[in-house]
Amino acid sequence: MKIKTEKSTIFFNVMGYVIVSILTIACLLPFWVIITGSFTSEMEIIAEGFKLWPEQFSLDAYRSLFSNPSQIINAYQVTIVLTFVGTLLGLFIMSMAGYVLSRKDFKYRNGFSFYIYFTMLFSGGLIPWYILIVKYLDWKDNYLALLMPFMISAFNIMLMKGFMSSLPDSISESAKIDGAGDFTIFMRLILPLSTPGLATIGLFLALSYWNEWFLANMFITTEGKYPLQFLLYKILSSAAVLKTNMPFDASSGMKPPAETLKMAAAVIVTGPIVFLYPFVQRYFVKGLTIGAVKG
Repeated sequence: MKIKTEKSTIFFNVMGYVIVSILTIACLLPFWVIITGSFTSEMEIIAEGFKLWPEQFSLDAYRSLFSNPSQIINAYQVTIVLTFVGTLLGLFIMSMAGYVLSRKDFKYRNGFSFYIYFTMLFSGGLIPWYILIVKYLDWKDNYLALLMPFMISAFNIMLMKGFMSSLPDSISESAKIDGAGDFTIFMRLILPLSTPGLATIGLFLALSYWNEWFLANMFITTEGKYPLQFLLYKILSSAAVLKTNMPFDASSGMKPPAETLKMAAAVIVTGPIVFLYPFVQRYFVKGLTIGAVKG
């Protein structure tokens, strides 16, 4: 019986590794096509489509993107600063809100929770929001218009509330007996125990700030304040217009890089944020599910 159990366990493990390996290859394949496509000549893609390995190696797409390196570097700086500052401030504010709403001794926690949850279902709409940002807050062409909207999210607050509700009440009670105040309990006990939830929400925030282009399109008018995503969007739009208006000379085999430019832009935008995943991946699933079991 023991031998049969060991054989079935080995068979199950082997099949699990095979299935996971196939799924991993299937997930990595699109990224590989994007990378190789960015190093393929435009004429080869037009003639033969995308391949796993380019026959004609070309750096034309990257030369076009980095024709003005200072512009790309400045956009990187804007995006990195917004992502770093917005993620840190957002984590601090939403973790405090989640902790307060999870406290059973807070008399109005259900009312505030409903108020926050209500904003997830209904909103004032785009036009009133635009008027608020531009007319009343005067954030037109201001970094605050890019920083503030993502800093506080109702969904993330409710997620943090659910996570902190799963922490034992005895932690706060024992600390109060020892004379610790609420803020000391929060900073020294609750936050260190909330690493999975903080990592999950931090990833959401970082991705939101890194991938942002719509707010920049509405509120930012100075080119030096463009974040990376919006700058590349403008570059790709210009390339599309150039591709449409520029006559194609078949004898010279020259065509402005449009398809390869898209792949190169995807590599430049996606590459840095991908390195964030290994640091938060082990907390991600736990942070999403631990608050789902209790309150």
